[in-house]
Amino acid sequence: MNFPENLHYTKDHEWISLEGNVATIGITDFAQHELGDIVYIDISAKGKALAAEEIFGSVEAVKTVSDLFLPVAGTITEVNPALDGQPELVNNDPYGQGWMVKMTVTNVDDVAKLMNATAYSATVS
Repeated sequence: MNFPENLHYTKDHEWISLEGNVATIGITDFAQHELGDIVYIDISAKGKALAAEEIFGSVEAVKTVSDLFLPVAGTITEVNPALDGQPELVNNDPYGQGWMVKMTVTNVDDVAKLMNATAYSATVS
């Protein structure tokens, strides 16, 4: 499985990349593999300020529904519009076209408290 070194990861299998105080968030390759074929993504948190580990949406796969947890506190500024018509992008390209939300991070130092690729890989092997 693929866990890019430039990302940070959560115990709930979300990834986050940070540029300045803007973060992009999605689910990991491990998470999409465990879920199976993703058929629907429900994210209605655009414009909302949420705390770390708050639910910002859900992913529906053929066999299950899973909540999405925000890695750090901040305000959701954008939801990936491509996922409305193509939720399978999360299966095909979880770290690229399958990103889920962008947000303005309240405290960028919180990102450093998340797992790096090596630590995350150890939790899922």
